[in-house]
Amino acid sequence: MSTLGVIVCSTRPGRVGLPIAQWFLEHAKAHGKFAVELVDLQEVALPLLDEPKHPRLGDYQHEHTKAWSRRVSALDAFVFVTPEYNYGSPPALVNALHYLYKEWNYKAAGFVSYGGLSGGTRSVQMTKQFLTTLKVMPLPEAVNVAFFNTLMENGAFRGSEPLVKSAAGMLDELHRWTEALRTLR
Repeated sequence: MSTLGVIVCSTRPGRVGLPIAQWFLEHAKAHGKFAVELVDLQEVALPLLDEPKHPRLGDYQHEHTKAWSRRVSALDAFVFVTPEYNYGSPPALVNALHYLYKEWNYKAAGFVSYGGLSGGTRSVQMTKQFLTTLKVMPLPEAVNVAFFNTLMENGAFRGSEPLVKSAAGMLDELHRWTEALRTLR
C-alpha cells in the first residue's frame, strides 16, 4: 500500500490548517487506498534553508535535513493543506520544498487549499511551479475551501458535501498517479 503524507503547510499561530488537515486525514483513511500520515511543518520546524550544498547532491550536513529527507523519502504521494499568503505559498512550505530534491521526485501531489473568496487557489498555482521543478506531478483535482471560517465549529472543520466529493475524486486520481509513477521511482 502506498503511503500518503498529508502536509500541514501553515505554521502561523492560530492557524486553521491543522483542523482542516485532520478532516481530510479522516477522509483519506476511509478512502482505503493509502496508508496515511500527518506531517505538520510546525513540528518539523526547519530553519530557513541552511544547507551549504545544493539539495540535488543529497550531501546534507544538518540532522534536521537528514530527518526531513528520511520522512519525505518514505512517502509515495502528498496532499498539501495550504492557505494563501499574499497571493502566494506559505513561506514554511516553500522552505520545506527547497530543502530537498531527489526525495520529491516522481511522486504525485494534491491540494486542500483554504482561504477567503479564492479558497487558496493562488497559493496552489504558485506551489505547482515549484513542484514541477522537483519532478512532482501536481494534480488538477483539488479541494478548494472558500470562506473556510463558515465551516469551522468549536475549533473543528466541518466540510460540506461538495468538499467531501472533491476529496474522494482527488484521492482516486492521486492513487492512479501514485501507482503509475511507482515505476519511475
